Amino acid sequence: MIELSEVFWNNKYLHNKTGWDLGEISNPLKEYFNQLEDKNLRILIPGGGNSYEAEYLFNKGFKNVFVVDIAEEPLKRIQNRVPNFPKENLIHADFFDLKGTFDVIIEQTFFCAINPELRPKYAQKVNELLNDGGKLIGLLFDAVLNEDHPPFGGSKREYEEYFTPYFKGSMEICHNSYGSRQGMELFIKMIKK
Repeated sequence: MIELSEVFWNNKYLHNKTGWDLGEISNPLKEYFNQLEDKNLRILIPGGGNSYEAEYLFNKGFKNVFVVDIAEEPLKRIQNRVPNFPKENLIHADFFDLKGTFDVIIEQTFFCAINPELRPKYAQKVNELLNDGGKLIGLLFDAVLNEDHPPFGGSKREYEEYFTPYFKGSMEICHNSYGSRQGMELFIKMIKK
């Protein structure tokens, strides 16, 4: 397996090798965000990349949106695209080293980008970062993808093993996925126990 380091991810952005990037917010998350009313929610987007989700939320009046990424390049791109986005909310760090608490954590192609061996640690870290009753919302691939490089796929059954100890909620086939991802995604809405 290749080393999924800061250098690896920075190079992906610098050389425009970002096939996972839709260039816009995904419809499932956009629909979810549109029904949120509390603009004071503390929202974290781990492995956020170009984070069109953060841009969308910020433009809708959510000011406590945080993006963490191990690569610095995508954080610079967000700042260039959305100059008023608070610089202190763009965190250049490893997600697993992050401190703080949040009301909502958004999952959008981060889980499938980390080494699959880290998946139990991911579920544990999300649990640690969420306030009581906090939510993990987003998309997970429900498909066999790659074994030696991202995106790594998986299945609902596998994911339930990681999340059930910490969360209750749902993982359902996503009905409004992006075209090429139709039938390959689960929309997850997990609430911290």
